[in-house]
Amino acid sequence: MNLRDDARALSDDLVRLRRSLHRTPEVGLDLPRTQEAVLTELDGLPLELTLGEGLSSITAVLRGATPGPVVLLRGDMDALPVAERTGLDFAADNGRMHACGHDLHTTMLTGAATLLSAHRDQLAGDVVFMFQPGEEGFDGARHMLAEGLLDAAGRRPDAAYAVHVMSAGLPSGVFGTRGGPALAAADDLRVTVRGAGGHGSMPHRAKDPVQAGCAMVTALQAWITRTFDVFDPVILTVGTFHAGTQQNVIPDTAVFEATVRSFSSAAQARLKDGTVEVCRGIAAAYGVEVDAEFTHLYPVTVNDHTEAEFAAHTVRETLGEERFAPMPRPLHGSEDFSRVLAEIPGAMLTLGAPPAGADPEQAPNNHSPRAEFDDTVLADGTALYAELATRRLTRPTA
Repeated sequence: MNLRDDARALSDDLVRLRRSLHRTPEVGLDLPRTQEAVLTELDGLPLELTLGEGLSSITAVLRGATPGPVVLLRGDMDALPVAERTGLDFAADNGRMHACGHDLHTTMLTGAATLLSAHRDQLAGDVVFMFQPGEEGFDGARHMLAEGLLDAAGRRPDAAYAVHVMSAGLPSGVFGTRGGPALAAADDLRVTVRGAGGHGSMPHRAKDPVQAGCAMVTALQAWITRTFDVFDPVILTVGTFHAGTQQNVIPDTAVFEATVRSFSSAAQARLKDGTVEVCRGIAAAYGVEVDAEFTHLYPVTVNDHTEAEFAAHTVRETLGEERFAPMPRPLHGSEDFSRVLAEIPGAMLTLGAPPAGADPEQAPNNHSPRAEFDDTVLADGTALYAELATRRLTRPTA
């Protein structure tokens, strides 16, 4: 089978679907229009479909002609609450945007289901297509796992793969991956400092939560640099800090919230107690009270070394050496596909998709309201999904 040529023959349909999805983005776990659009594309294919109960997910199983391994392919479907500013003629106008390229992921996975269905009689094993909502902060993968995703084919998958497009950082059409940690763990730290308000001219008669909160922010940064190995890095960024109503009034409370990123399970575990202890120590020194809540969000996305090397080899062999660029270090973003990879050996790949003529190092990045993605990567992304499945189904076991 020549999956790359078959995918190219689908190019017009892939672009049509991608642009249609881009015009009507939906956010969160409930994506009824997106789910309907995908089901329309899958209609007539020899797939066993299961719809999510608590979310608009679709799990589709393709049974091969003969028994064999099970391979899972994932594409996320949700958008972001971002008002699009690309100026494209198919731009969304509902205050939401596919600013992370999930419309491309959904399209490529739908295309792969079409390709593999056409070659069903040559498949020795089963393929599970995971159409997932709620990746952007709603932990959709966890919900799909809880609803039985890994049992959809009757046995757990032997391998799992996902592709994520990038509007910057990689040339268009170039794939990347690495074995081991590929994306960061993500956690949330929310701190409420409770003091005693007063007049701004007499801070000695108050207990200033702003000053104490600021000290906590700087102490957390210093604690990280003196606690964690620079080669097992941790990133803590305070994104919000709210306090007060007027410049000469010391408020009763101050609240700040931080995102915390780490690249090993050991670092992530150590952060939970350590950050809270730092905040409590500063509070004691300033004579204020503090409520510090550390919430685990996503684990580290860890690629299986064998599966990552297999994916890299598949790119090189099917698309060419120049189409693969090794990922030298993990990305700082996080992914709930990490939950799948914690259960099943597999790999997540990146795919460069900046618009034609754009400098990959200067183009607006994912999540920007100006982020644009190159439609020409759709066919090869579709082909790679299909190649990963077919080759993994026939790969000899160790």
